[in-house]
Parts: sequence; C-alpha cells; structure tokens
Amino acid sequence: MKTTRQQQDATRRQIVASAVDLMTRQGFDGTTMKDIARAADIGDATIYKYFPTKDRIVLGYLDDVAHQALADTLLTPGFAGYGLQEKLQRLTDAVLERLLADREFVAQVRGLARRSPLSMLAEPLAARQSLRDAVASFLEAAEASGEIEPCDFKGLAGSLYTDYLAGVVTYWLADTSDEFADTTQLVDLSLGVLVQALRGGLVNRVLQLGGFVLRSQMARMVQHGSGLMGMLHMAQQAMASAPTARASQPPAGRAGAEGLAPKTAQPARAPRKPRATTGPTKDPAAQRPATPRKRKSAP
Repeated sequence: MKTTRQQQDATRRQIVASAVDLMTRQGFDGTTMKDIARAADIGDATIYKYFPTKDRIVLGYLDDVAHQALADTLLTPGFAGYGLQEKLQRLTDAVLERLLADREFVAQVRGLARRSPLSMLAEPLAARQSLRDAVASFLEAAEASGEIEPCDFKGLAGSLYTDYLAGVVTYWLADTSDEFADTTQLVDLSLGVLVQALRGGLVNRVLQLGGFVLRSQMARMVQHGSGLMGMLHMAQQAMASAPTARASQPPAGRAGAEGLAPKTAQPARAPRKPRATTGPTKDPAAQRPATPRKRKSAP
C-alpha cells in the first residue's frame, strides 16, 4: 500500500523524536540505526528510506527546529509592528525555546559538530535558507519604514545571522546563570550594536564588526570570562558616539536594550513575563518582552 505524504511526514517526525530520546540517554555512538527503527516502530530497512545515516537524522532535527522557530516567530501577535531588533530577538528566542526541552541532546550535537564538522556540513540545511530569507525580509521592512538606512547586503546579513545563531546556541549551552540571564544580555547587546550600526548607515563598520565577532571570535563565546560582554559594551558606546546620517532622528530604543532599537509605533501586546538579568538594576517597566527560558528539570 502506498503511503501518503502525511503518513511519511508523521513517520519522519517519529524517527527524529525516537533518535533524540535514545541519543540523549545512550549517546550518539551508543545508538544504532536499528535501535532508532525499533523505537520508532518501523522496519530496520524502512528507516533508510528517510535517513541514510544517524548524522542525517541529527540534521533533520535541526532543520525541524529552525522551521518551527521561524513559524512561531511569524505567528507572534503583533509581530508585523515590531522593530528590527525586536524581530531578530524574537526569532533568536524562538530557536532557544524550541531547543530547551532537548538541551542535553543539543549539547551532544555540538560535540558531534566539533568532532566531525565535515559530516555535519556535507548537506546544507533547508532551514538555513529560510532563516536567511526571513532576516532579509526583516531588513527590507525596516528599510522601507525608514528605521534603518538603505543597505545592499541583506543576503550577507542573513548568512551572518545563521552564524550568529550558532554562536548564541553555543554560549547558551555553557550558560549557568539563573534562567540563562547571561545569554539574554548577550543577545540584547549584540543585536543592539547591529541595529545601531544599521540605523546610522555604517555599512562598512557592520561588515568589519560582524566578520570579527561572528567568524574570528565565535569560539570565545563559550568562555564567560573572555571579555565578550566588555567588547560588546565598547562597540555599543562607539556606535552611539559615531556621527550618523540620521542625526536629526531622536534616539530610540527597545525596552531592556538601553536605547539601541527604534521606538516605532507598536500595536498593543500582552505583557510577557520578564527574565532575570545581570548587571545594573533596570526599571521593570523597561524590560523587553521575552519568553522565559527556564531550565529543564532533571528527570
């Protein structure tokens, strides 16, 4: 009997879910394709029709997470009225929220990528292009509204965002702060610097800063004493003090990011529970809307 597309999608999801569960408990090397097939209640040969190797199952998981996070982001109430920084922060939050339940498994995936990067990069993720397109559309909307100066590198910015996202996930996996407050601060500061540069039309500076932070220094993000926060603070100050083409426009900011994002007219949104933060105490009313990233309780 020929299976329908819906049945195939359901089987694929079951395979991925079974692999995540088994690899979390037994490790990547300790789990076989036969183990996954039996846990998914399919034939030993059938699993290879969906995934040729365990590596491809892992990539399938990452692909699903990215697509689901993007869908969650676009379905956020009032999202169309968000500023650029808010949109990027919401997308980053959505990815971390999707990964949270499988944090132990994600840590294994990170280790696998370090051990065998070629096997993880041999096949490009379909979701990577979706993320690039989404970021490019965010930039186009900000450009059309006058929030940022025109930029000719939207596609490059989308590619840099996927590298940035990988760095944030790495930092998050090493974050031991309460409710991952250090990760929240990292996202706020780094995206704030980016939007500040875009608002001033500092294209060359964005490219230099982005290339330096996202490519040359990404490995340092896992070291909480590396001075990354200090570097971002200095970049923030440099961007704020630099003359811009939009000097006549009053400074704007997103709540919780110290005036880095534009204060565009926003539709009314239900308040979201603030997270714990590090550093100087801020007015609770100024905390940016965010979904809580609570740590998964031990089984």
